[in-house]
Amino acid sequence: MLLSFFMAYNQETPFNDLPLLPPDAEVETIAILKKTISASRALSELKGAITNLPNPTLFIDTINLQEAQASSAIENIITTQDELFKASVADKESENNATKEVIHYKDALWYGIEQLDKRPILSTNLFISIMQIIKENHSGIRNTPGTKLTNPVTGKVVYTPPEGEGLIRDKLKNLEDFIHAEDKIDPLIKLAIIHYQFEAIHPFIDGNGRTGRIILLLYLKLTGLMDYPALYMSNYIIDHKNDYYLKLRMVTEKGHWESWILYMLDMVEQMAIKGRKQIARIEEKMQEMAVTMQRKLPKIYSKDLMELLFKLPYTKRTFLVQAGIGNLKTVGNYLNSLEAAGFLTSETVGKEKLYLNSELMKILKP
Repeated sequence: MLLSFFMAYNQETPFNDLPLLPPDAEVETIAILKKTISASRALSELKGAITNLPNPTLFIDTINLQEAQASSAIENIITTQDELFKASVADKESENNATKEVIHYKDALWYGIEQLDKRPILSTNLFISIMQIIKENHSGIRNTPGTKLTNPVTGKVVYTPPEGEGLIRDKLKNLEDFIHAEDKIDPLIKLAIIHYQFEAIHPFIDGNGRTGRIILLLYLKLTGLMDYPALYMSNYIIDHKNDYYLKLRMVTEKGHWESWILYMLDMVEQMAIKGRKQIARIEEKMQEMAVTMQRKLPKIYSKDLMELLFKLPYTKRTFLVQAGIGNLKTVGNYLNSLEAAGFLTSETVGKEKLYLNSELMKILKP
C-alpha cells in the first residue's frame, strides 16, 4: 500500500496527500539511535560550554549573526561577515539589500525566542510572524495556486507543495500537534521530522527555508536541549547542500526517512562540536588579550570592557557608555588608547567611528 502510494507520486502535481505526522515508518532504527547518542552528547557539551562561561550570553549575538548570514546564503542572499557585523552596530542603515535581509533574519530569531519565553508553544501564528519579519511584509499562508520548486540549473520542477490555504493550515495544525505531543520519540529525531514536514508543507510564498531553520533553533530551546539559540547549523547545509535537497526529496518520493534523519543528526553533532571549539578559541583569545591589556594598559583594563570587545567584532563609544564604563569623553580616550596599542583598528561609518577587534574576526571567518 505504502509502496504504491510513493509510486503514484508526481512532482508536477500539488502534494496534497503529504502524509500527516507521525510518519508511518520506522524512525528509530539502530543506525539512527546510535547517531542520536553521539549527537546528543555533542549538543550537551556545547550547552555546558556556554553555561560555564562567566557570561553565557556573551557570544550569542555573534553566533546568531553567523547563522543568519549562512541561512540567508542558502537562499542566495549573499553578504560578507564584515559588512554584516558592521551593519549590526552602526547607526547608519546599510544600503545593501542582502545585508538588510540577513539582519531581518536575526530579528526574526530573537522575536521567536522572546515569544517562547512568554508562551512555550510553536504555533502557525508564530511561524507566520517569523516569516513576516524575515520578509518585512504582511503576507500569510499561501492562498493561490501555482507554486512549484524548480532546479535552479535545469529549470525542471522537482516538487509541487500542497495547495489551498485550508489544507495547508490543517497540515500545519498536525505539525503543531506533533511538536507538542508527549510521545517517546527522541527530541533530536523529532527535530529532523519537524524540519522535513515544514519544508514539505512550504506554507509561504517566500521565506520558508529561513523560517524552517529558525524553527529548528526554537525547538531546541523548547525542549531544553539548548538554553540559548547558539547552534550555527546553516553552514553545514551550505557545505552539504546537494545532500540536503536530495535527502528531502527521498523522503517525499520514496519514504526514505532514515537517511534524512541521519543527515540532520550529523548536522547537529558536527556543528555542536564546531561551535564548542569556536567558543573555546574565543574564550582563550579573550583571556590572552586580557593579560596583555593588563600589562600594557592597566588603567583601562576591566572585565566589562573585555566582554564588550568580544561580544561582537565591532564596538563603538556608545556601547561602552551604556555598559557604564565611562562617559563619552572617557571611553573615547579608552578606545583611542586601545587602537594605539594595537588591540583595535578604527573605521568611520557614516558619522560614527567603529572599532574592530580583528583577532575575534579572524576566529569567526568560515
